[in-house]
Amino acid sequence: MIYTGGTIGMNRNPRTGALEPFDFGHLLSRVPELEQFPTEIATYQFNPPIDSSDMSPALWTQLAHIIADNYQQYDGFVILHGTDTMAYTASALSFMLENLTKPVILTGSQLPIGQLRTDGKENLITSIEIAAAKRQDGTARVPEVGIYFNGHLMRGNRTTKQSADEFNAFESFNYPHLADAGVEITYHEEFIHRPQPAHHASLTPQFILDNNVIIFSLFPGIREDLIRHIIATPNLRAIVMRTFGSGNAPQSPWLLSALREGTRRGKVIVNISQCMQGCVQMGRYDTGYQLQEAGVVSGYDGTVEAAVTKLMYLQGKYDDPGLVRKFMRQSICGEVSL
Repeated sequence: MIYTGGTIGMNRNPRTGALEPFDFGHLLSRVPELEQFPTEIATYQFNPPIDSSDMSPALWTQLAHIIADNYQQYDGFVILHGTDTMAYTASALSFMLENLTKPVILTGSQLPIGQLRTDGKENLITSIEIAAAKRQDGTARVPEVGIYFNGHLMRGNRTTKQSADEFNAFESFNYPHLADAGVEITYHEEFIHRPQPAHHASLTPQFILDNNVIIFSLFPGIREDLIRHIIATPNLRAIVMRTFGSGNAPQSPWLLSALREGTRRGKVIVNISQCMQGCVQMGRYDTGYQLQEAGVVSGYDGTVEAAVTKLMYLQGKYDDPGLVRKFMRQSICGEVSL
């Protein structure tokens, strides 16, 4: 169990009323149920704890190192994480932990674990149970990076935070749940990613990420000078462009010209819909078709979080923008449906 920080491990300051981190040992003392687990639970604590708003590629690399260094010693990993950037971390790890054969489950809570109505206890206990679960042949029940929250296990790189206030904080809008927890935990085997046989591949972590990428959203009235300024940014290698509906954009000649120029300069431009649910289909309307003609790559039904972290991962591996475009059109670990 890796504690990075987040609301689950916070306490309310009696003087200011603000939430602040407290010692991880106190968190464990709040969950005596952990002693009832038949499996051994080891812990690792980030010190100081990280507010998830401060999460970064460097910290993702640190997490990947912790998992890789301890991979042979443990059956699974549970990462306690703040909710605000949990989907980014889960997406990044899904790409970085190549050939993963063990569960890496991220969870947290909307209320601190010390509060009476906390959702943290159930999230933590069930996440550990899922991380320890095995099939009859001894292999992991869920050998992929997931997010567990409020009774649902979701693929990490398909998940987005949908609410700042509800216990049901996350949803994977374009992919079914991997498991649902009620009285029993029901695993949906047909949706769980199965790795290659162990003798074909072992965990091959990727520690290099290139964060020369930016996200921008189109909107009615978007300014030409600002878009051209973004596209001309030195060292920028990729753009996640959030478009309308099924991947549409204004038919302004200047926009298409700017996108063509960006592609010509070797920038990878990925089309992701602003809609929470649905798929980019650039051949559906003429506006989307023109984006395709300008060299824009479809993001299919992927999330913004998965698109931006996948670009960082691919740019860390390949200098050639052509190769980055090629792999953006493929599903690496179930992040898009083709």
